[in-house]
Amino acid sequence: MTGKKSLTIPPSRLAGSAQCLNCGTSLKGPFCYYCGQPDKNFMRFFPVLLREFLEDFLELDSRFARTMKPLLFIPGKLTRDYLDGKRFRFTPPLRLYIFSSMLFFILAAMLAGNAITIDTDAVDKELALSDTINLNGEPWDKETNPVTIPFMPDFVNNWINDEIEESPQKGREIGANPNLILAKIFDVLPMTMFVLLPLAALLFKFWYLFARKYYIEHLIFALHNHSFLFVIFLLSMLLNALAGWLEPGEEGPVSTTIFWINTTIYTWIPVYFLLSMKRVYQQSWAMTLAKYVVIGLSYIILLSLATSVAAVLSFVLL
Repeated sequence: MTGKKSLTIPPSRLAGSAQCLNCGTSLKGPFCYYCGQPDKNFMRFFPVLLREFLEDFLELDSRFARTMKPLLFIPGKLTRDYLDGKRFRFTPPLRLYIFSSMLFFILAAMLAGNAITIDTDAVDKELALSDTINLNGEPWDKETNPVTIPFMPDFVNNWINDEIEESPQKGREIGANPNLILAKIFDVLPMTMFVLLPLAALLFKFWYLFARKYYIEHLIFALHNHSFLFVIFLLSMLLNALAGWLEPGEEGPVSTTIFWINTTIYTWIPVYFLLSMKRVYQQSWAMTLAKYVVIGLSYIILLSLATSVAAVLSFVLL
């Protein structure tokens, strides 16, 4: 029963079984090497079990905390360690991505909803202009002058015309309550970003085609880098919210300090990505820099398309 405390189970928690209670395999330690079940004793006083549950929870929390240092300050180390098999001390890439993105989108939705103001007179004017849609020099009409795309099937053309018919009404609803479209965007955007992940990994797979790496290695790299972005943006939003709370006029020492912190943060992002590529793929600086520029531009295009699709889809689903 030797080893680091974080790598085993304390003797007080062990059941002391000679064989695994699940599959009957002879035990050589606190875990069954065949099925993986721990040799834990749950038949004890509830307060003791509750205390141990809290200890396990705090241990998981410290595991997440240990992940933050390399994620934020040592570009590429988390991915490099994970690919080299040093995984136990850190939060798994997919769990890290889900947790960080979930926190980011929840906070972003809350702050964006509170920040919205609307000029009702301007909205009324814009909506009045959008009530009339011209097509081929004549007012659009679902029956007599519909939109028809020749290579599209009838159900697609019918769907397009249904959306056009509902657009003015949706516009009025959004004008009256902008949070409707905002809520829908934040419903669609997390899944859009999740779909973007494998595409980003494909970019790296293409440009590192001869690096002899599996697709999953590029995907892990993309998960870590996206998690870094979500955590960075999350911290920036929290700092901005703190500045707005302490100094509503956004003038004063706190606002100035946070402005320079944010400047440092956003300067660190492109440097971080370059250094992470160098550490993970271990190519020359010239080759790394060239691929950094090409992959970066390609990713920006993908991100623009993804956000545009999310915006359109949000309006359609409203």
